Amino acid sequence: MTGVVLLYVGVVLIVNGIWLIGQARAAAMAALMPAMETTAVGSTVRGGGVYAGEAAAGQELGGERVAPLPPRGEDHPLFIQNREVAILNIFTGFVGVAVAVTFIVSGNSNSISIRPAVAATSLVSIQNGGLILLFAFTYLWVAYNQYANAGGRALGWYSLFVAITAIVAGVYQVQNTPGSNTADLWLAGNWFAWAVLWGMFFALLTLELPIARITGYAAILVGMGTSWALAIALLWGKLAFA
Repeated sequence: MTGVVLLYVGVVLIVNGIWLIGQARAAAMAALMPAMETTAVGSTVRGGGVYAGEAAAGQELGGERVAPLPPRGEDHPLFIQNREVAILNIFTGFVGVAVAVTFIVSGNSNSISIRPAVAATSLVSIQNGGLILLFAFTYLWVAYNQYANAGGRALGWYSLFVAITAIVAGVYQVQNTPGSNTADLWLAGNWFAWAVLWGMFFALLTLELPIARITGYAAILVGMGTSWALAIALLWGKLAFA
C-alpha cells in the first residue's frame, strides 16, 4: 500500500511542479503586457492584450507589416489551468486517505494483542496512517484552493507544520531502520527531502517569497527521486521494507 501512495505522490508532485512553473511564467509575462505597445506604420496602438491583437490583425489584413505580438504565458506547454490539475490533487488525496484509514483501522484492531511484537507493529501501522494523512490533506487543500481561487497563507502555515513533523519522522526512521535496508534508508532520506520541500511551500505561500519557479523545479525533482522511483522499486518487487 505504501508503494501505491508513493506512486501517486510522485506523479502529483511532478505535475504540481510543472503547474507552479507555468503559473509563474504566465504571471511574469502578464505583468509585462500592460507596458507593451504594438507599433505599426508610425502609429502606436495602446492597451495591449485583446485590443492590441485586434488592431494588429486588422493592419495585417490591410497589407501593412506589424511587429508580432509577444506570446501569452497561457500558450506555453508548461501552463496548466488550476481546475485541470486540481483533479489529480483530489484523486491523490483520496488515495492517501483510503490507504491511511486502512493502516489505522488495521493497526487499531491489533493494538490490543498481548503479544509485544504484534502491538509494536500495530503502533507503526497507526503512525504510517497518521503521516500519510498529513500529505493527503495537503493535496486536498491545494485542490480546494485551485477551484476556489483562495489564498494560500493558511496552507503555508500548515506546510510548515508538515515540514517540522517530517523532520521528526525522518529522525525516527533513521533510528529505527534495521541494519542497512535500502527501502527504509531511502524512506528516511525522503522525509528530510519532503521537509525541505514543504518548508519551501511555507516560504512561498505565507512569507510570499518570489520562489515559485524554484519551488516548482524542486517539486519535480523530489517527486521523481523520493516517491515515483521508490514506488516503482517497491511495486516491482526490487525493494521491500524490513
